[in-house]
Order: sequence, then structure tokens, then C-alpha cells
Amino acid sequence: MRLLPEPSAQSLRLIFLLIFVMGVAPSPALTAGCPDRCVCDDQLVVQCAGQQLTDFPADLPLATRQLIISNNRIGELPALQLNYLSDLVYLDCSNNSLTEISESTFGNLRKLAYLDMSFNTLAQIDDRTFGPLASLVMLRMTDNPGLSEIHPDAFSENAALQVLDVSRNNLTALNISTLIALPALRSLGLSGNPWRCDCDTEDLCLWVQIEGFKFQDEGQTVCRGPPDMAGLRLAEVGMQLRAECHQGLGYWDYLFFIAIGFVIFSAGTVSAWVMGVLMVLYERYSKRKSEQLDSDDEHDRGGPGAGSNQGNGDLKKPSMQV
Repeated sequence: MRLLPEPSAQSLRLIFLLIFVMGVAPSPALTAGCPDRCVCDDQLVVQCAGQQLTDFPADLPLATRQLIISNNRIGELPALQLNYLSDLVYLDCSNNSLTEISESTFGNLRKLAYLDMSFNTLAQIDDRTFGPLASLVMLRMTDNPGLSEIHPDAFSENAALQVLDVSRNNLTALNISTLIALPALRSLGLSGNPWRCDCDTEDLCLWVQIEGFKFQDEGQTVCRGPPDMAGLRLAEVGMQLRAECHQGLGYWDYLFFIAIGFVIFSAGTVSAWVMGVLMVLYERYSKRKSEQLDSDDEHDRGGPGAGSNQGNGDLKKPSMQV
């Protein structure tokens, strides 16, 4: 049996030096600095949860891929600082005091795939708020008691969005035009909102009924009003609303048809009067033109030509007598 040669002392020193360097060499995240009261690891994760922060953490490593600032008292996401984190893929801002977000807030986060804005004080979501987030897959915005409005085009550019949760907010209606157009959407949470099941939410109720597999909490997605609909599931009232909202004409519908009829009658009357005037003028013009032509013909028949023929006849009479 052949034994392997024993390592030399120099080789051992090199091995121990390599292990020491690998063990103490700072990661890219650490070399860029780490905010106070936060923990940064070698996986490019910055953990700042539960530190009673009132401001967005400063001096974040530019290579950060996951940022967790949940359970603080942060009131604003500064676009200038946040958009430096172009490699960010995971952002947890839940349980803070955020009141407003806009398109500029996430202007440079093209790689962000997970965003949690739950348990804040958001009031509305404006047009193209999440437009720059082309890679967004999961978005959670639950438990914002003042969130009562989401713009119809808020998600129009999030083609990769698969999971959207807007449960337990203050939504009474939701325009689903952009949601229907999301090709990758697999799950939508709507429960816990005070939905008003009337003609304004007819499309939403029908969509919940048709696409029931996308709503894991469909059983808890119920109407808050009007009183005769309270407690009913949105999926139950879709066809009923379709029948009620399109079965007859309302007061304004009748006024509209009366106005249209009056306009058509007035237009027809004016058109007939104009045509009558034009026909009378044309007839007078034609009559005048005909009289002028007759006058010209009579003048030509009674002119010099007629007198010349009459003189020639008188000259011939003596020769005939001879």
C-alpha cells in the first residue's frame, strides 16, 4: 500500500492562511457599509425589522438584494435612496406608517419580484404606481384601513404579476379592466372589504363568479351593502345584478331619448324648409332663363333678314308681267 506524502509545513501555512482569509473577508454587502440598528449578511440581505426606525435606513449597501424594514414607524419611502438599490428583488415594508407611494417611489427597481405594503396607512393607489416594477410577481397590500381607491391602470404594466392581495382594506368598488388583462395572474385576495354590490360592481361580481379558482378567499368575499345584498358572496349576486342593471330604462334614459327625438325632429324640419326654399329659387331661375331665350328667338326672326327677302319679291313682279 502506497502512502500519500505528508504535507509540508509551508503547505499547511498556506492552507491555514486561505481558510483565515475566507472566514474573515467581508462580503460585498458589508464592504459597502451597513445601516445602524440593521444586520447585513453575506447573502446580501439587510435586516432592519423591529428597530423602532422612523426614517428609511441610510447607507444601505448598493448590492442589497433583500431589504426588510417591517415593524417600524417609517412614514416615507424616499425615491432617491431606494432607487439606488437597482439589484433589489425583495422588499418588505409591512407594519409601518407609510401614507403615500407613487410611480417615482419604485422608478429604478426593475428586478423587484416581491413587495409587501401591508399594515400601513395608505389612502389610494394612483395611476402607474407599480408601472416600473416589470418583474413584480407578488404584491401584498392588506390591512390598510384607509385604502379606498385603486386606479384602474395601477397594474397595467405588471405583466409578470401572479399574486395580488388587497384584503381587509376599505374598498367598496374595484375596476377590473387591468386585472383581466394580466396574463400571469393566479391569485387575487379581496376579502374583508366593504364591497357595495350594485351596478358599479357588477363586472367585479361576475368576474369573481367566472374566475372563482383565482380567489382562495372567495367564501369570505361578501357584500356590505345595500341592505338587501348584505352578507351575500360576490359570486352569488353577479347574475342578479346583470338582470337588475339592464332590465329597463331609467329616468335619465327616457330624458335622453326625448332629447334625441327632439333633435332629430328639429333637424328634419329645418332640412325640409331649406330644401323647399332651394326648389323655389331654382324654379324661378329656370322660368326666367326660359323667358330670356324666347325673347332672343323672336328678335332674331324679326330682324334685317326678313326685310331683304321682302324687297326681292317686289323686284320680280314687273318681269313676270313682261
